Amino acid sequence: MTARRRIRSARILTAFAATTGVCASLLTGCGMLPGDARADEGTVTVMTWAPQDTGATDMPGMPAMAEAYARWVNATGGISGRTLRVLTCNDHNESVSAARCANRAREEGAVAVVGSYSQHGRTFMPALESAGIPYIGGYGVTDEEFTSPFSYPVNGGQSTLLAGNGHQLAEHCEHVSLVRPDTVAGDRLPDLLNAGLAEGGRNPATDVRAPEDASAYADQARRALTGVGVDAGSADADADGACVTAVLGGRTDTFFDSFRRLDGGTEVRIASVLGSVRQSLVDATGGPDSRWEGAYATGWYPVSSDPRWGAMREVVREHAFGDNRIDPNDPGVQTTWIAYTVLRAALENVEGTVTARSVQRALESMPPVDTGGLTPKLSWRYEDLLAVRDHPRLVNSMVTFQQVREGRLAQVRDGFVDVRSTLEATPAGG
Repeated sequence: MTARRRIRSARILTAFAATTGVCASLLTGCGMLPGDARADEGTVTVMTWAPQDTGATDMPGMPAMAEAYARWVNATGGISGRTLRVLTCNDHNESVSAARCANRAREEGAVAVVGSYSQHGRTFMPALESAGIPYIGGYGVTDEEFTSPFSYPVNGGQSTLLAGNGHQLAEHCEHVSLVRPDTVAGDRLPDLLNAGLAEGGRNPATDVRAPEDASAYADQARRALTGVGVDAGSADADADGACVTAVLGGRTDTFFDSFRRLDGGTEVRIASVLGSVRQSLVDATGGPDSRWEGAYATGWYPVSSDPRWGAMREVVREHAFGDNRIDPNDPGVQTTWIAYTVLRAALENVEGTVTARSVQRALESMPPVDTGGLTPKLSWRYEDLLAVRDHPRLVNSMVTFQQVREGRLAQVRDGFVDVRSTLEATPAGG
């Protein structure tokens, strides 16, 4: 063999070895199996996504909280000595963008998607499943979060909130109107609310459908008042025991603005669920003088003033650097904090190399996760999954009862209320 051929052969072997090494480090290509993405030399990559700058359901605090969490754990030695790298992505409230976020998580070797919000579960979940990436602590707005074997929800989603709202209103209301989105997802809400009302011995609520993107809701407000036996504009109407609850996301306050213009000063009580009403909304609409004063609200977690949120607030103070996207009172931010608490526990229980697959194994075998009392202890072992129809991944069916008092959301019952039996009694598809 000539010297030139020997040099050329050595170069080919070197290139082949380099290519083989590259293939071994990538999630996709070169025949890698789903879930084989692994941490690089002590760095664990995860992703958090949420819609931002859409003018609709924006949740910028969730990725901002994820970044602050990473700065905190990395400043204190990482997780089991591993540096946490957080990727963030804007799903723009669009299915195409949600798919791009999921693909980016796969391409950049994320071992989990954590503490995220997206309404496009039909798009992002199959992409995560095909890559073997677990979805930890979604906001609970899609069916897939409670059906996919790769999903690990930390709360009970909208279903528990509606069932819980029914329980809460049954204690105070003889007649209820529910104002909800005129969508396929919205069609499920009356059954859930009514199941909670029925357990309290109340009749079903009047169902008032409403567009998600209206700038005023006078017609829906009139129908809601009629549904509880009150004439719009009549201050002399008998409103004792009449309640109106609205679950319209960011448009809920727009509805109640129209509602208060029509109710004629009656004593109709108003209500909603956390996410549709939050402390920042009460503050922005007048605090103690807000139209929300006295309103009932059902949430997943303790009220934001509860001392159990102290650790999260300290991290925000010390590591968010004044990032005004993070509102510690926001349930999205709170969900992200709890989801990263679960991630940390999973990483501390991984045996051997950290990969998407080993994180999933840890989630399904590790001891229940203590979230500091912000939720019941969370576990996704087979024996801990609740037997709730259409929600096989549900592990937390607890809610809290709250009310706006003197401009602050206050807890009105100690501890959590379990709505598992209500969810089990709800008709399939409801």
